[in-house]
Amino acid sequence: MENLIDKIYNIIWSDALIYLCLLTGIYFTIRLRFPQLTQLREMLRLLFNGSSSDKGISSFQAFSLAISGRVGTGNIAGVATAIAMGGPGAIFWMWMIAFLGSASAIVEATLGQMYKEVNDGEYRGGPAFYILKGLRSPAFAWTFAIATIISTGFLLPGVQSNSISSAMTSAFELSPSVTGMAIAALLAIIIIGGVKRISTVAEYVVPFMAGAYILMALVIIGLNFTQIPAVFALIFKAAFNMEATFGAVAGMAISWGVKRGIYSNEAGQGTAPHAAAAAEVTHPLKQGLVQGFSVYVDTMFVCTATALMILFTGQYNVENPAGGFLVQHLPATEMGPGFTQQAVSHHFPSIGKAFVALALAFFAFTTIMAYYYIAETNISFVSRKKVHKTALIWLLRILILVSVYIGCISTAKTAWTLGDIGVGLMAWLNLIAIILLHKKVLVLYADYRDQQKAKQDPVFDNSIYKFPDMELWSKKQD
Repeated sequence: MENLIDKIYNIIWSDALIYLCLLTGIYFTIRLRFPQLTQLREMLRLLFNGSSSDKGISSFQAFSLAISGRVGTGNIAGVATAIAMGGPGAIFWMWMIAFLGSASAIVEATLGQMYKEVNDGEYRGGPAFYILKGLRSPAFAWTFAIATIISTGFLLPGVQSNSISSAMTSAFELSPSVTGMAIAALLAIIIIGGVKRISTVAEYVVPFMAGAYILMALVIIGLNFTQIPAVFALIFKAAFNMEATFGAVAGMAISWGVKRGIYSNEAGQGTAPHAAAAAEVTHPLKQGLVQGFSVYVDTMFVCTATALMILFTGQYNVENPAGGFLVQHLPATEMGPGFTQQAVSHHFPSIGKAFVALALAFFAFTTIMAYYYIAETNISFVSRKKVHKTALIWLLRILILVSVYIGCISTAKTAWTLGDIGVGLMAWLNLIAIILLHKKVLVLYADYRDQQKAKQDPVFDNSIYKFPDMELWSKKQD
């Protein structure tokens, strides 16, 4: 079984996907004229504007829901894994995929808004919806929906719960089975309440958890302020094979930086458009810009904070592809959250492991909530009859709870490999879709910029452009 899983992983995560992610981000960045920079002020303005409605959530709630999916295990365990497999240079490539991926996130989130629909009184949307309506391809849409249900309902939750379990065992000596049952019980209470309860929990938990973690990181960065130039120099030198110590993993730095960058910020993966579609906005591009900013929060802030803590304190190992280690500062520590726990404990021995364990628990748990929402949205897509949909949703709830428990008692390698398969499968399908559909986003972006120049609050009126299958935008939104 492990050999089969590894073969599937190697097929999905070939160099072709790495290049597709990078080149797509470069192309969208150029076509949208560097929106990561030119629209940064607008992103911040939109984040706190707007309100929810009976059908949709506010821009900030949608941002929080998307961040709850983006800010997770990848920001703590994923960064550590990138360093362990690709050396410090992998962090540079995480930055690159975040910057370029922000443009991809704008495109996919805007498409999510364009082709959303009202389902059971709530806005629903995502890649399956824009593939069906925008590309007129039911087979492609169903393929994405089924792949997403499998990925977010079974493959991905185990990565999050495995990291929680690992950190809790290290900090509090809790058995994996106890951790698994506790996570499953708490998750059951929340997901049964539906999208409104999930978005409400995310709205309050996400700012708190991200703020506390970044505050701790800033304290550690402040304590090591004089090392900042040296650490940044190490990252850049290792990224471009100018550091002899990490020469053996120079090529892997790109691969692992992109892999863990995508896993962390999810740009182009196709998960964030589900949250983006749930927002109540007057122009599809507004939520696109908000989601573009969420990539910055994830990678530029949280991932960088983790990387600096680890590199400042030297609490990491780097594996040699030929066997053994290039660097081994932690002989008894498996790659993953243990690196970050050791880094914080280096300065705060009494609370370090516990703090990271609790932060990781918040990060990973809210990510699992977001996964459930995404899987439920795709069930709504494939099953239009209420009786069938209700049965499938309950089956999903059981599946994700079982997945969470199994993840806690599995090995880290198995959990991460299955998670990467889920990420890669969705990324392949979604990137192809947004490349084929991006010209429609360019039209909306030009419309948005024209209204900006006219000093107007942009409102989209599809009666002007007459894009088909955009029923909710056939007239100006109130």
